Amino acid sequence: MNFSSLQDLYIEQLKDLHSAETQLTKALPKMAKAATAPELRTAFTAHLKETEEQLLHLNQIGENLGESLDDHTCATLEGLIEEGAEWMEEDAELIAAAQRVEHYEIAGYSIVHNFAEVLGEEEAAELSAETLEEEEAADAKLTALAQSINVAAEA
Repeated sequence: MNFSSLQDLYIEQLKDLHSAETQLTKALPKMAKAATAPELRTAFTAHLKETEEQLLHLNQIGENLGESLDDHTCATLEGLIEEGAEWMEEDAELIAAAQRVEHYEIAGYSIVHNFAEVLGEEEAAELSAETLEEEEAADAKLTALAQSINVAAEA
């Protein structure tokens, strides 16, 4: 796919994130249900609420740009979710799958934040920076949970 401008690439990246977040709103409840550790279930449920807010932010950015962001499918997240569905038997597996998704989101929001700054999209830069912080915090929480849950899984 060739892009004629940074703006076009920026919009494509926003569409990709919108699709990813939309897919996550369907996957996170399943992950929460599969989790056996209450703290992991709570983390997935809390992240679902954040994800719904993040979708609203993406929609707001799209509206400001005069663009609809929902005509794209993020194949990468589709694959990560499909692969993660195979790993939903143990909490350690759920965490591994969730962290792969978080890292994808961190990369995506870092990209759109940078593009928004370069393009002078101040509100989008602020919203994407906020979301990037939320995704990094979710990853850190999963790492902390992994340290305790993975130890239990090893025993």
